[in-house]
Amino acid sequence: MARRRKPQKLTGKIAEFVALERVCRVATSGASGTPHAVPVCHVLSGGKVIFGSGDKGRKVKNLAENPQLTVVVDVYSDAWSTLRGVMIQGRAKVVERGPRFRRGRDLLYRKYPHYSRDAALSPSDSVIIEVTPVRVFTWGFD
Repeated sequence: MARRRKPQKLTGKIAEFVALERVCRVATSGASGTPHAVPVCHVLSGGKVIFGSGDKGRKVKNLAENPQLTVVVDVYSDAWSTLRGVMIQGRAKVVERGPRFRRGRDLLYRKYPHYSRDAALSPSDSVIIEVTPVRVFTWGFD
């Protein structure tokens, strides 16, 4: 059985970068091992990356089978010397309802005001996913 790693804290300019960027990509895989990668809107709160999802989506099904995932936040430029990014490998916690659900939803709505109109998150058909970083890799921050 794999050894469980301790959480790794995002700090300084890395945390600021993850918090301020508008889109990240999330990769999950279920029991079959087939990768599934999608862009999501995210927030950073309490050292965790938080995003919402439909409760019957592939991400959620995969996380029920395998809570390990990877999150990538990056900025592309044709000037490759300015490329920057953060890859976070971590563990996911699916939050279905209650105060943590409402808190995560409110943080997402604050960062993305149109979210509540265009893709509202409700405990009846949505979840909040909290990602605890375990390994963090960066590029372009030197």
